[in-house]
Amino acid sequence: MKFLTGKLKDTQQKKNRLFKEEEIRSYAFMEEAELFRELSANKTGLTPMEAEDRLEEFGPNVITAGKKDTALHRLREAVINPFNVILLIIAAVTYFTDVVSSSKPDYLTVGIILFLVILSSLVAFVQSQRSNAAAEQLSQIISNKTDVWRDGVLTEIRMNEVVPGDIVQLSAGHMLPADVRFLTTKDTFLAQAALTGESAPVEKFSHGENNKKDGLTDLKNIGFMGSNIVSGSASAMVLMTGNSTFFGSMAQSLSGDRAKTSFERGVDSVSGLLVRMMLFMVPIVFIINGIAKGDWASALLFSFSIAVGLTPEMLPMIMTSTLAKGAVSMSKHKVIVRTLGAIQTFGEMDILCTDKTGTLTEDKVVLEKYMDIRGVDDTRILRHAFLNSYYQTGLKNLIDLAIINRAGQNGLNDILDSYHQVDEIPFDFARRRMSVVLSDKLGKLQLITKGAVEEILEICSFMEINGSVLPMDEETRNIAMATYNQYNEEGLRMIAVAQKNEVPGVDAFGVADEKDMVLIGFVGFLDPPKESAGAAISALLEHGVRTVVLTGDSEGVAAKVCKKVGVGVDTLITGRDVEAMTDDELFEAVEICNLFAKLSPSQKERVVKTFQRAGHTVGYMGDGINDAPALHQADVGISVDSAVDIAKETADIILLEKDLMVLEEGVIEGRRTFGNIIKYIKMAASGNFGNMISVIIASVFLPFLPMLPVQILTQNLLCDFSQLGIPFDRVDKEYLKKPHKWETRSIKTFMGFFGPLSSIFDLLCFAVMWWAIGANRVELSPLFQCGWFLFGTISQVLVIHMIRTEKLPFVHSSASLPLLVSTCIVAAVAMGIGFTRFSVGFDMQALPLKFIPWLVLLVAGYLICVQVWKKVYMKRYQEWM
Repeated sequence: MKFLTGKLKDTQQKKNRLFKEEEIRSYAFMEEAELFRELSANKTGLTPMEAEDRLEEFGPNVITAGKKDTALHRLREAVINPFNVILLIIAAVTYFTDVVSSSKPDYLTVGIILFLVILSSLVAFVQSQRSNAAAEQLSQIISNKTDVWRDGVLTEIRMNEVVPGDIVQLSAGHMLPADVRFLTTKDTFLAQAALTGESAPVEKFSHGENNKKDGLTDLKNIGFMGSNIVSGSASAMVLMTGNSTFFGSMAQSLSGDRAKTSFERGVDSVSGLLVRMMLFMVPIVFIINGIAKGDWASALLFSFSIAVGLTPEMLPMIMTSTLAKGAVSMSKHKVIVRTLGAIQTFGEMDILCTDKTGTLTEDKVVLEKYMDIRGVDDTRILRHAFLNSYYQTGLKNLIDLAIINRAGQNGLNDILDSYHQVDEIPFDFARRRMSVVLSDKLGKLQLITKGAVEEILEICSFMEINGSVLPMDEETRNIAMATYNQYNEEGLRMIAVAQKNEVPGVDAFGVADEKDMVLIGFVGFLDPPKESAGAAISALLEHGVRTVVLTGDSEGVAAKVCKKVGVGVDTLITGRDVEAMTDDELFEAVEICNLFAKLSPSQKERVVKTFQRAGHTVGYMGDGINDAPALHQADVGISVDSAVDIAKETADIILLEKDLMVLEEGVIEGRRTFGNIIKYIKMAASGNFGNMISVIIASVFLPFLPMLPVQILTQNLLCDFSQLGIPFDRVDKEYLKKPHKWETRSIKTFMGFFGPLSSIFDLLCFAVMWWAIGANRVELSPLFQCGWFLFGTISQVLVIHMIRTEKLPFVHSSASLPLLVSTCIVAAVAMGIGFTRFSVGFDMQALPLKFIPWLVLLVAGYLICVQVWKKVYMKRYQEWM
């Protein structure tokens, strides 16, 4: 049934329609009745059939503008890359020399080059498709949801199923699933920094005058996808979804402005190193060969081939495969990776900042005590706390649920019949309290407030002691604080409860009404430490990760829990201390303090930023609205599947289980992934560097090219294929014990140390071919080239097993089966080419069998020297990979 009005179709096209500002503005100034008519909606929400039709009409509520990760894009990336471009240039030049200008056209070399392009592109595309499929499958596990009215029933659906005309119900912690017009609001504050850059939340209203000169994001009754509710509650009608939203129109520019991660910066630094090396080496090879051989065209073609030889062209594919393999492995440990690059950062992390509740504790808050100012049990305190928690419309946290559950156990549900809610003053992280205004059957108003003890004391002018209301002075305040400190030090999380009956009879209430209140007592909660927390913190520390607790909770409770789980509390810094510290003082403090208590969201962010300034790679684990700034600031944001929307959306990694032990598994997998990427880079860079030294020397002394372009390309491709098993390789336990960063200096050192060693054995191979085999004339150059081709390929394939571990290979550390298989296959293929007529297809001459002993001697000597040289390197630089 297609019932959408023609007007609605005019205002929004089926899919991919770009956002138009004037249409949003027209919705902002419409009367509510006109708005419902315009969008063919009603207050009870769409029917399931209507929703289904609109989903078909407008498509899923997802942003595709600016996204390049499509199958077509991945195919283009696989085909058009520097490696293939150079190959195609060489194919064009070869076609001209071997076909167009030749009396006997020879298509073989051109055909082989084109086959190499197709084969390498196909492998890269297939790997990319598999990686993308794995990432998509994992992302489905953690998709955000929202509450919408469907046919009069409040229903939870995935955000991508929201359609124009839906009525959504929102409260603190929720993300706006689309561009909306607010229908009802109650102290609704939105954070829209992602769209406007405003750091302070803005208040939205369902009614109020908009000014036609207002900027789009200043419209008082309009909210945009990408914003989140900081406090209050609201209902709203969905106006536009997907690419039609304001956020959709900005998606491309927003993604372009995103700061690069440490992983991306590391890849850039390595790429820059390889490009600089290529720009230095290739002209040298071109000039030497041009002068020495007198054939500048061949020299140009050869130098192009050298450029390919210097480029680890499989690096993007190896990295993507390794990261995807890491993401899938982490998912088995209930760790879901939202962005693949975060895996490496996860492994690099050396500081883990975490909230206390649910991470170090069981996340099962139990109401233990309800007491008056002197600490005497008093059901009346529970009754007031119950009324406050029950009637608040915002996000009910674990404390609210614990109060409601305990009140139900004590038979207090009947008191709800005696009250109805008049208004509320929602919680925010500046006030750290929330209030409700209730009216009883006689119309008498009562304001009930609960919140952090010190913040409640600030608004109280009176205290109730033994049934009498007394002014708050130093004596009465000390009585209250003594009770609070006693139970706080015992590990109870204490919340103060206050009330007042003299409330002005107005329709709307605000923060200004929270004054001259009467403190009546406390409620105390127990959130016991997790049994696994201590072991997890020790395990993380063994792997070089220091755990730092950043909590909004009071210092007494936080210190009690931290002591039990093994987090040092010799130094404890509170939010007030942080506020008073200069940046330099905080810089010094973060190096010695493992517990920061009573922090505001902005203070958590500042502490994380200070750790980063001190040179640490920081992970932050949190699940609340107050954690969003710190999650965004951290190098790797970690949240849980049960977190509020904005926390999940900000995080890079989502845990399906809120447990630090799960984190340790993720850290290990991140390091394993990074270790395998570094293996490939160091092997490829050092091997290629050694080959180029050999080529330059050979170009000076040989009367012919040591290898033809097609032979270099074939060897390069075979060596790359031999390393396709690297993503599945094992990593030594010693490597996993500490975090590792991208170190361009380390790569350069490794190249300089091992590149020349391979050149020495290349020169020995040249000597064998020249004197022992007799390939010392121009007409025998195909034989000489075949010898170096075979030795170079076999040695580069087998040296993988030497370099992949700091231990003795095959004895103390063995490669994974996929890597063993890939290296054996390529070695067999190389032997097949070198000793059979297949060599002719690559412009080479088959080697005589008498070369086999020389090949074994050369390869064995090279591998033994690498093992010895490896020990020298580790002793000198105190590292391997």
